[in-house]
Amino acid sequence: MKKERALLLMNMGGPNNLDEVELFLKNMFNDRRIISAPQPIRSLIARLITWRRADEARSNYAALGGKSPIVAYTQKLVEKLGETIDASVHMVMRYTPPFAADHIARLREVDEIYAIPLYPHHSSTTTLSSFDDLHDTLRRHGIKAELRYVEHYYADPAYITSIVSRIREALDGDDPAGYELVFSAHGLPQKIIDRGDLYQRHIRYTLFHARKALLLEGIRFHRTHLAYQSRLGPLEWIRPYLDDKLRTLRKKKVIIFPIAFTIDNSETEYELAMEYRELAETLAFEEYRVARAPNDHPDFVACLRGLYGKML
Repeated sequence: MKKERALLLMNMGGPNNLDEVELFLKNMFNDRRIISAPQPIRSLIARLITWRRADEARSNYAALGGKSPIVAYTQKLVEKLGETIDASVHMVMRYTPPFAADHIARLREVDEIYAIPLYPHHSSTTTLSSFDDLHDTLRRHGIKAELRYVEHYYADPAYITSIVSRIREALDGDDPAGYELVFSAHGLPQKIIDRGDLYQRHIRYTLFHARKALLLEGIRFHRTHLAYQSRLGPLEWIRPYLDDKLRTLRKKKVIIFPIAFTIDNSETEYELAMEYRELAETLAFEEYRVARAPNDHPDFVACLRGLYGKML
């Protein structure tokens, strides 16, 4: 008898409209993997951060059309992947709908559940947080289906190929020797890395494989770099910071690749494409381009299809 299977693609989510901005912020900063303080202190911190950041966040999302682009891009990926595998495919977001609990009716009907985080690099703040939520949801609702999942895939050949493809698109036929290439990753507080989080190590491994793949394709930039974006608060975050890196570049033509993300979101389409562009203009850059994340590129679809196949 054929087994019924469901594949969950897991990501952080983003506001589907401006009314969800506070929900997104509150859920994110009330996550024990993000803020480690015990309850009820964590809830108080989450409410305070939400109160301080909500207006600015709403303004940022308004500039993106009133919502995060992450859901629409993920839905396209779900549809393309669903055409190629023998499982129903669903997106599961961590901080905004659709949550894991929104799929319970479907999950009650399946024999096997497969989960792939849309984070290639393992981190307690992303991968473990999503798995925490999934395990809790399945337990609360009495779901007994067998669960299998992937913890990371930062060196997967098809994933690396998708990075090269997006960088090639951003070059648009130009000579790469005239450009600096900066792989920009979402930052984390240094103390999280010091506690043993694997994220920065995995990012560096991806950088190694991407550089090698670019060279094998004959794509030779003036130089390639790694930097980190999105820091906030008074803590020391992992370095180098992207704004500092931009100030050091010799060539005034740069391509930014968002190495920490597989799906474009507010941190790629607003922070990188708009905010850092303003900095680049003040630094007299001739070209400032932000490459697309893998999204629903055929190479990334192939990556996820291969990861699913390995779990069977």
